[in-house]
Amino acid sequence: MATILTTISSTGLSNKPSLARRSTSSILTPVTLSIAQSRRRLAVRAAETDTDKVEIKVPEKAPSGNGGNGGSSINQLLGIKGAAQETNKWKIRLQLMKPVTWPPLIWGVVCGAAASGNFHWSVEDVAKSICCMILSGPLLTGYTQTINDWYDREIDAINEPYRPIPSGAISENEVITQIWVLLLGGLGLAGLLDVWAGHKTPVIFYLALGGSFLSYIYSAPPLKLKQNGWIGNFALGASYISLPWWAGQALFGTLTLDVVVLTLLYSTAGLGIAIINDFKSIEGDRAMGLQSLPVAFGIDTAKWICVGAIDITQLSVAGYLLSSGKPYYALALLGLIIPQVIFQFQYFLKDPIKYDVKYQASAQPFLVLGILVTALATSH
Repeated sequence: MATILTTISSTGLSNKPSLARRSTSSILTPVTLSIAQSRRRLAVRAAETDTDKVEIKVPEKAPSGNGGNGGSSINQLLGIKGAAQETNKWKIRLQLMKPVTWPPLIWGVVCGAAASGNFHWSVEDVAKSICCMILSGPLLTGYTQTINDWYDREIDAINEPYRPIPSGAISENEVITQIWVLLLGGLGLAGLLDVWAGHKTPVIFYLALGGSFLSYIYSAPPLKLKQNGWIGNFALGASYISLPWWAGQALFGTLTLDVVVLTLLYSTAGLGIAIINDFKSIEGDRAMGLQSLPVAFGIDTAKWICVGAIDITQLSVAGYLLSSGKPYYALALLGLIIPQVIFQFQYFLKDPIKYDVKYQASAQPFLVLGILVTALATSH
């Protein structure tokens, strides 16, 4: 559940946290070194890295899209690059939660409710779905994004030193408090939804608990799944697609094995979307010795792995729908794949670093509509 979380960018599937950064501090124990010391230490590590002898140029201020006249206040509230520097603590807390990443999880709940076949446009069902969206988006995705920034604070001191934590705009204790409030609030709301739905087994609570644990091991040592490009990106894809879908379907109906398999298959497309966000972090990942797919395979190979994961997954789902006697749904899905391929050649395959945001903004609406088509197909 975001990781019912998370768990594809500004994507939302967009703006995935930069993969695999290194941290040695416990979530419960603030680091004893100052941010300035941490940045100097990391700068030394980066300089000593032999891999391609990368020279990292660190901007001291957030990049701006308005001619260099300071960052955008809208970007700041959404939690994306180009954000204005902010002193209001509540705005900073919202920035850490990255609202721009919530829509895919909210959409996942919609797809799950549609797949259940039991959602009705009544006041009660609408209220249930809104609560589940709050659970998946602001609470547990907010928890996921905040804990990710906490464990990424040292690498962010290299790549984005102007971000709230490495810049010192918010204290370590305040960040830790936010992590716990969002986590416990999410788990509490999940339990209430189980009671509201009349579940004998607290399915939604278990999904929330499992998703929260996945978020933790994705970002935190010693496992830190994001250090492995394959495992980390698939975990992220599952968090954005499978978990919120399962939560929405469990809230209004029964979660079945075929739906679990189908959504996990769709999570492979999520893996591809997650890779898109790795391209902008190549220098920092390489300097820290982290094996994101663009670092491990190079930009040219990684971009084809990315589009292959997205396209082959959707084509496989279309084939499954066709073999299940649902040709119209399969054709609708195929129709939604075509513009994605066009935008891949028009933007992403030309320059995945320059056009990553433009590609995601152009292609991802068709991907998420395809997920809804699949959900509607499974409900009939």
